[in-house]
Amino acid sequence: MGTILYFHSQFISEVFDLPLQYEIKPVYALLTLSGILYGAVLGATDYYLEKHHFRKMSLGKIILVKVLISLTMSFVVLSILSTVSVERQIPYITPAKNIFANLAPWKEIIYLFIVFYLLMTLLISFINQVNKKYGPGILIPIILGKYRNPIEEERVFMFMDLKSSTTIAEILGHLQYSSFIRDSFYDINQVLSTYNAEIYQYVGDEIVLTWRVNSDILYERCAMFFFACQNQFLKRIDYYKDKYGFFPEFKAGLHMGMVTAVEIGDIKRDIAYHGDTINTTARIQSVCNQFNKDFLVSEYLLEKTGIQQYFRTQSIGLIQLKGKSAQIGIASIERKVDTSCAE
Repeated sequence: MGTILYFHSQFISEVFDLPLQYEIKPVYALLTLSGILYGAVLGATDYYLEKHHFRKMSLGKIILVKVLISLTMSFVVLSILSTVSVERQIPYITPAKNIFANLAPWKEIIYLFIVFYLLMTLLISFINQVNKKYGPGILIPIILGKYRNPIEEERVFMFMDLKSSTTIAEILGHLQYSSFIRDSFYDINQVLSTYNAEIYQYVGDEIVLTWRVNSDILYERCAMFFFACQNQFLKRIDYYKDKYGFFPEFKAGLHMGMVTAVEIGDIKRDIAYHGDTINTTARIQSVCNQFNKDFLVSEYLLEKTGIQQYFRTQSIGLIQLKGKSAQIGIASIERKVDTSCAE
């Protein structure tokens, strides 16, 4: 907004040959401080409300609350700007008087601020919705059309499925069971950013997560994510026991390999991953009950990443997965007593 004001003042000065002056450095300094105040308060407020209140509110109420808070902060910022000693900090001078000393022009500044605020809110909301839909870091590739045609990517996948889901559903009933799943997935979402996990999709009581393989990936954190989810559930065990009488327990399969990524759909668009890697990961998770294990991983992933140094692993050997022509080696994985190296 400071840049807009600067170019506008220069335009007026040159076209009408008026001795207007706008020193951009002090203006930027003041607007930067105001922006930090505005962003910090809104960010902290939004984080607190998102964590404690928004998840129980309708989308309409959430939008209304955010708009009211944003407008309040906007007028606070404008009040700060209007009461600052502009003669010392913003020399925007006419021959007669300082423009900021007169309250009348502030009506126009308020209009400009509201238009700017609405446009930026739309832009930020768009970015946030894309990030929530596809995951962080996907917006630019989508704009550039990266996934319009199939491309190959190497990724780590984890399939997490609720244990004893049929029994829990029969006891709780459909409505309570859906609420139970919602709360379980909410807790899983709380640890996503810490472990750089992306949600690929929800399938009933199953959640599929993925990590892009690149030079920055810490493979041990892909496995630690499962144990972090268990810790998150334990923090709220009293809530689950009191409300549902059940505590969420998940089983998981972990595998990595090449997949094809492509943007699909028209009315409803999504990025889909295809390939044997996904099928294999799902099959690994499906045999957890057969071997009485909560967490299974392919030996291929262990050999390629070396994450076994962070965990206790036990080889189960080569098994024939359903729908697979060749056998695949799998192992169980459990956390060590001291997991500080992986944290």
